[in-house]
Amino acid sequence: MVALAFNLRPVAVAVAPVLGDIRADLAMSATTAGVLTTLPVLAFSAFGALAPWCARRLGMHRVILAALLLAAGGMAARVATDSSAMFLLLSVPALAGMATANVLLPSLVKLHFPSRIGLMTSVYTTVLAFGMTVVSVLTVPLSAATGSWRYGLLLWAVTAALAALPWVALTSHDIRPVNGSGTHISVREMARTRLAWVTAVFFGTQALQAYAAFGWLPQIFRDAGFSAATSGLLLGVATGIGIPVSFVLPPLAARIANPTPLVLALCGCYAVGYVGLIVAPVAGAWAWATLVGLGTGIFPLVLTLIGLRTLTSEGTAALSGFAQSVGYLLGAVGPLMMGVLNDATGGWTVPLCVLIALLIPQAVTGAFVCRPRYLEAELSSSS
Repeated sequence: MVALAFNLRPVAVAVAPVLGDIRADLAMSATTAGVLTTLPVLAFSAFGALAPWCARRLGMHRVILAALLLAAGGMAARVATDSSAMFLLLSVPALAGMATANVLLPSLVKLHFPSRIGLMTSVYTTVLAFGMTVVSVLTVPLSAATGSWRYGLLLWAVTAALAALPWVALTSHDIRPVNGSGTHISVREMARTRLAWVTAVFFGTQALQAYAAFGWLPQIFRDAGFSAATSGLLLGVATGIGIPVSFVLPPLAARIANPTPLVLALCGCYAVGYVGLIVAPVAGAWAWATLVGLGTGIFPLVLTLIGLRTLTSEGTAALSGFAQSVGYLLGAVGPLMMGVLNDATGGWTVPLCVLIALLIPQAVTGAFVCRPRYLEAELSSSS
């Protein structure tokens, strides 16, 4: 699971640092580049919705193995092409593998570590954040050292292939139903439960905030007068703070009957960070980057809650799939909205004020999900 978690972000994250080189080498248009950068969040939504069905049909461990092989194969194949269209097309299976495994990880925790959901969620979300940071930092130096962006991206295909090896043996777990009962929770059944929809909105609002912040923080700092290098470093602070946060929050949330105060505190970090970016983007830059990074800690928190609000691993897979497929569609609005509002107003005050306003539904839905309840109980009452 640690090896799997490390490889859930490289297929999406590794492209951004060398996107300029890719565009120059493949004669990639700005439109194609825009589609490429939007593709990960669309893949999370589309393929994530299919993950529970695939796990039920084929077995969860077999699907994880296939997901890693898809990610490795797609990443390896796309670096061999000289066509921007083929690079985009070959990114799809790689992203499909990443999205599928991402949805099933909470269910794997519920299946194998039902009494240690907080601890194991902290382990894999911390490794996920660490992997994202490592890929962001090392892709450019590796590309420079090997003389091509192709080798810089190829390394992450190799790590995904290596991560697949232990899952070959784990496929033996799939000779029996993943939750021991063989029951099936359909999307239609999920859509009839309040918990599923509220969790999806909670997940979506946190994804919107994170994608908007990570996508535009460097430009906000550059517009404030910082150099490109310093702006990148400030982004590194915001992403890097997610590593210790991911380690601490899930076990803490699992020990608290109602972790609403954690949700409110993290929303407060976002709010203070955004206000700081509006009124003093230069003087308090490091503090604002840190606070925004702390706010993104809602991601491991919501993943923990998905495991805590279900009784079976299949229930966890169904809730995770529904929340992420719906939520990432909402999350995709964030970066686009920031760009449109910046173009319309010529500054960052209005976009940041909108993000502050959107913290209200995030806090409200988060408080609802934090209240002790179970998906299976809602499914029974609605049937």
